[in-house]
Amino acid sequence: MAKGRILFVNQEIMPFSNESELASLGRYLPAKIQEMGRDIRVFMPKFSNVSERKHQLHEVIRLSGMNLIINSCDHQLIIKVGSIPTARMQVYFIDNEEYFVGRKGALQEDGTPSADSDEQMLFFGRGTLEAVRKLAWQPHLVNFCGWFSSMIPFYMRRINKENSFFSGTKMVITLMDDRFEGHIGGDLERKMKSDAATAKDLRLYGDTSYLGLMKAAITYSQGVIIGSANAHPELVAFAKENKRNVLDYTADRDEFFARINKFYDSIIGKIEN
Repeated sequence: MAKGRILFVNQEIMPFSNESELASLGRYLPAKIQEMGRDIRVFMPKFSNVSERKHQLHEVIRLSGMNLIINSCDHQLIIKVGSIPTARMQVYFIDNEEYFVGRKGALQEDGTPSADSDEQMLFFGRGTLEAVRKLAWQPHLVNFCGWFSSMIPFYMRRINKENSFFSGTKMVITLMDDRFEGHIGGDLERKMKSDAATAKDLRLYGDTSYLGLMKAAITYSQGVIIGSANAHPELVAFAKENKRNVLDYTADRDEFFARINKFYDSIIGKIEN
């Protein structure tokens, strides 16, 4: 079996996030995949409900300090890291004073996206991939989970226009029960245009509802994992209708994680190095 390097990009991870099906998968899947012999890196947003003192987070100076242009303005990328000792796993956090300080999660208290949620998503997606480039750690596969990570495919393509760091890297999206009502805030199309979006990008991401964002991410992915029994049925049908490689949900966690590990091999294919 090929081993390979897997990048996990998760919207929520226990114990940094409150307990939920999404956060539980973010905690246990990467750890299990690491136990199976793969090299992993794990990223999530540094929302304000992540206690830096409790989890002993510290800034990674060599990765921080880069300015990312979002909506024609510079925004400083800050990278922090914490660990889950019981899992022998490190988690990197994407942080920024404007986009994450004072924000308790991807949604507001009423369950709707914030007014600048489009910029938050853009910053998180690009910031994660730029940090991975700075680490000089080239993944064979990126498994991203949660609607807040749905700009990862766009930035994978965007970065590869400038250099080939992610050339050959495959993408897998995990579908969970993380839907929201309405549309993300802001003017995503205009901001993507200023970041070299193609006509296809703009067409796919034109619908900024939950279903629209996730369908765009599915379209650009090579594989789809149904990570919850309550994943939106329209998205599951969309993935299968569009002939994506789909791994169906399994309730038994050990069995499911073993099947996911084999699924990664089927998506990655033969590894030369």
